[in-house]
Amino acid sequence: MSDTRRRVKVYTLNEDRQWDDRGTGHVSSTFVERLKGISLLVRAESDGSLLLESKISPNTAYQKQQDTLIVWSEADNYDLALSFQEKAGCDEIWEKICQVQGKDPALDITQDPIDESEEERFEEIQETSHLVELPPCELSRLEEIADLVTSVLSSPIRREKLALALMSEGYIKKLLGLFRVCEDLDNREGLHHLYEIVRGVLFLNKAALFEVMFSDDCIMDVVGCLEYDPALVQPKRHREFLTKTAKFKEVIPITDSELRQKIHQTYRVQYIQDIILPTPSVFEENFLSTLTSFIFFNKVEIVSMLQEDEKFLTEVFAQLTDEATEDSKRRELVNFVKEFCAFSQTLQPQNRDAFFKTLANLGILPALEIVMGMDDLQVRAAATDIFSYLVEFSPSMVREFVMQEPQQTDDDVLLINVVIKQMICDSDPELGGAVQLMGLLRTLIDPENMLASTNKTEKTEFLSFFYKYCMHVLTAPLLANTAHDKSSKDLQEGSTKINPVCPGALRFMRRIIGLKDEYYNRYIIKGNLFEPVINALLDNGTRYNLLNSAIIELFEFIKVEDIKSLIAHIVDNFYKALESIEYVQTFKGLKGRYEQEKDRQSQRLNRSVETVIFPSCRYRRDARSLDEDEELWFNDDDDDDDGEAVEKRMEDDFSDTYGKYMEAKKGEFFQDCNMITLSVPVGAANGANGANNNGKAAAIPPASPAVTPNNSSTSSVKTVALPATPVVKVMLSKRGDLSPGSPSLTSLLLSDCKGCAVLFI
Repeated sequence: MSDTRRRVKVYTLNEDRQWDDRGTGHVSSTFVERLKGISLLVRAESDGSLLLESKISPNTAYQKQQDTLIVWSEADNYDLALSFQEKAGCDEIWEKICQVQGKDPALDITQDPIDESEEERFEEIQETSHLVELPPCELSRLEEIADLVTSVLSSPIRREKLALALMSEGYIKKLLGLFRVCEDLDNREGLHHLYEIVRGVLFLNKAALFEVMFSDDCIMDVVGCLEYDPALVQPKRHREFLTKTAKFKEVIPITDSELRQKIHQTYRVQYIQDIILPTPSVFEENFLSTLTSFIFFNKVEIVSMLQEDEKFLTEVFAQLTDEATEDSKRRELVNFVKEFCAFSQTLQPQNRDAFFKTLANLGILPALEIVMGMDDLQVRAAATDIFSYLVEFSPSMVREFVMQEPQQTDDDVLLINVVIKQMICDSDPELGGAVQLMGLLRTLIDPENMLASTNKTEKTEFLSFFYKYCMHVLTAPLLANTAHDKSSKDLQEGSTKINPVCPGALRFMRRIIGLKDEYYNRYIIKGNLFEPVINALLDNGTRYNLLNSAIIELFEFIKVEDIKSLIAHIVDNFYKALESIEYVQTFKGLKGRYEQEKDRQSQRLNRSVETVIFPSCRYRRDARSLDEDEELWFNDDDDDDDGEAVEKRMEDDFSDTYGKYMEAKKGEFFQDCNMITLSVPVGAANGANGANNNGKAAAIPPASPAVTPNNSSTSSVKTVALPATPVVKVMLSKRGDLSPGSPSLTSLLLSDCKGCAVLFI
C-alpha cells in the first residue's frame, strides 16, 4: 500500500508506563461484522498481518495529541496509541472516530473518561459544574485560581473539566502574561501562586495543555513560574541555565526548522521533568505519565528525522574523520553522535536495528577507529561510549567489520587493537575507562555469545583472526614484564638466576591452569613453562611475600584438584629442587599424589593381565550377550578375596574342560580372538626350564595372583598339569612376540582378544 497518509505505528503502554512499539502498518476504518460496529484496523506493511482490531466504542475517550497521535484506553491497564506519519491521515481517522461518537472533530478529546458509575458521574458533574467557569485572569484572583487548580487533582472528572476550561479563550497564555507582570513588580506572593497554578496544570496530565505550555513562546515563562517555589528562600535560576549555560550548538547546520524546534523543546521539557519538578509522591506518580509519553514521542520523532536526513549524517561522519577538522569541532561532533545513540535507546528493538544499521552503512566503525586513537581524552571517552552502544547492540556486526580490516590496514590500527591499547594505556587512576573497555573486549571474544549467530563459522573465524592479529597486542605487557633484564635492581646480589615471572604473568598462568583444560596443560608441559615459576620461587628464598604465596597457591591448587598430567610433570622434572621446601606440605603432597597414581596404574595393569586362560576367551555362538554362568565367572574373577576358592576350582575343573573344548570346539573356539597359531616343540620351548620336566606338561598358573614380567621368574604360584603332548599349539596375538629364550617358554598378552587371558606354556 503506497498511501503514506494512513501509515502508522501501533503502541501499547506497558506496566512500567513505557510505550512498546507493536509494529508499523496502514490503518483503516471499516465495519466488522464480528464486532458489530465500525472498527480501526491496522495491517502490517511487511506481511499484511493484523496488528490491531479495535471497535470504536461510543463510551471510549479518544485523545488527539501533537497533531499526529491518537491515544485511548480499552481496559483499566491497556492504553493504545496510533502514531501517524502524516497529519492529514491523523485528521482523517480522527474525524471518523468523532463521527461514530457524534462529537465535534475540533475537540482534542471526544469525552470524559468514565471511572465512576453513571449515577456518581452525574452527581459529580452537578456538584462541579461551576468549574467550567474560571475566575477572571487577574492579579487579584491568582489565589482563587491556585486553590481551584489544586482542589481538582483528586478527581479525574474535575481534572477533565478544568483542562477543557483552560484550553478555551487562551487562558494559559493570559496566566503567563500575569507572570511577567508579577516578576516586573517583584510580587512574590503572586509568583508563589503562579508556581502552584503551573505545577497543578502540569499534573492535569493533558497533552493538549502541554502543546500550549511547551510551545516556543510559552515554555520559558513556564520555567520561570516554576522557579518561585514557596518552599525556597531564593528562587532557582533555571532560565539562566537553559539560555546561557546550556546553549544549543549545531555541529552541522540543521536546515529543517521543525527539527530544530523539536530538539529545543525536548531538551527543555526533559529538564523540567528531571530537574525542576520535585519527585512526585506515591499519589502523584501517575500525574505525569502523559509528560513522559510526550518526551518519548518527541525523541522518536527526532531520531527518525535525523536518520532520514542522509545528507546531514554523511556530513557529520565526513567531518569527524577529516584530519583538517579542529579538535574542538571534532569533540562537538563526537558528543553529538554519542547523544544521538543515547536517544536511540528510546526506540523499540526493530527501530533500533534500523538505526544502527544506518550508522553502520554511513561508516560509524571506521570513524571510531580514527577518533578512539586520538589524544583528546574527552573525544576518546565519548567514542568509547559510542562503541559500547554498538557492541551491546550487535557484537556480530563489530566482529564482521574487524575481520575485514586486515585486507586494507596494518595490525597497529585495527579497531580491536586500538581498543586494547586504550585499555592498557588508560591514564585514569581509577581505571574506569579501562574497565569499560575490558568489558567490551570480553563481550567480543566470548565464544558463548557467538553460538546463537546465524553464521555458524563466526566462532572459528573470529577467534582465528583474534589470535593471529590481536593476541600479541593483548599479551605485550606480559611479555615485556617477563623479559630478561640483567641490570634489574630487583635481582638479589650474587644471584645467578633471572626472575622472569612478574605478578601479572603468574596470575595469567594461574588463570589458565584454573581452567583445568588438558589442551592448555599439554602446552604448558611442552613449553616447560613451570621452570621460570619454580626459579622465581627458589630465587625468592625464605622471604614471605605476595610472590611466594601466589606460587605456593598455584601448586596447592594443582594438588587439591589432582591435575594428574601436571603433577607427574612437576614431580618427574622438579621434585629434587622442591623437596627441601618443608615450611609447607604442598610439594610433599604432590609427591604423595604422584605415588598414589603410580600405584593405581600398576594395580590396574596387573588386573588387566589375567592369568586364567580359556574361560575368558569365548567362541562365537550368536550375537547374544554372555550367559549367566559366564557373567558370574567374570564377576568372581575380579574378587581378590576369593582367590583361593577360584584357584581350587580351576585346579579341579581345568583338566576336564581343556580337553573337551579343544576337541569339541576345534576351529571354532577362538573365532573371536583375532589370533595366529604357532606349533612349538615342547622340548625346544622348555629349554630355559632345564631338562627337569622330561617331556612332561608345562605349568599353567591359576587365576590369582596376577603375574607381570617383573615377577614372573620369582612367582611361587601353584601349577596345573597339562596332558603330555610332543607339540603345543600356542595362541599368539597378531601384535604378540615369541621369545625362544624366555623363562617357562614365554608369557603372551592376547591383546586383541575380547576378554582373553595371558597364556603360559
